[in-house]
Amino acid sequence: MNGERTVTVHGDVDSKVTNTAALISQLSNEYLPELLEKYPQVRVSIEGETKEGTTTRLSILRGMLIGMLGVFILLSFQFESYTEPLVVMIAIPLALIGVVAGHLIMGINLSMPSILGFVSLAGIVVNDSILLVLFLKHQRNQGMELLEAASMAGRRRFRAIILTSLTTIAGLLPLLTERSLQAQILIPLATSIAFGLLASTILVLFVIASIYAILGDLNLARPPKTREE
Repeated sequence: MNGERTVTVHGDVDSKVTNTAALISQLSNEYLPELLEKYPQVRVSIEGETKEGTTTRLSILRGMLIGMLGVFILLSFQFESYTEPLVVMIAIPLALIGVVAGHLIMGINLSMPSILGFVSLAGIVVNDSILLVLFLKHQRNQGMELLEAASMAGRRRFRAIILTSLTTIAGLLPLLTERSLQAQILIPLATSIAFGLLASTILVLFVIASIYAILGDLNLARPPKTREE
């Protein structure tokens, strides 16, 4: 290659024993340093899934950041505030708890489809937060105190939030229980969405209203509209 002698080593990874990331990490930490010390003139280049995976992850991260920026801009117009959209978007990192727990429960490794599933959650889990914050803001505009509105929001919006999430999770159950070979590539994606949405739904009921109340104490939440407004 380009006038230089090359040796290409191919290999397949048995996913029941290990994964590509762990194998490459072990290779880089244990074998390659010894090889390069013994043959300093040798250059090693790791290609294939590892290289393409890095490129794909960077592309997904860039797309996710653009998507979250779009969500923030839309919510800013809706709430007429720059802090309240951040409260709504806290549901996104909360979903990561369910993603990790779901993979542990299902006994599968985090993979590229898993990451794609988590990225998809960024536009799904905010729905529950929007329901909660809109109700909270409505109650404040009706003259209710912030702490009272925050404590009532979870109780009054419980049914709507739970039903919104359960319908999505129920639609993914057939895929989660599928055992055919063709479905194996999609199961990590479905696991991320289903368990991430479940965790986010439960945590949103407690966390979002609490954080909104904290913003009110710090005078960072948008004040309620008066009757004249």
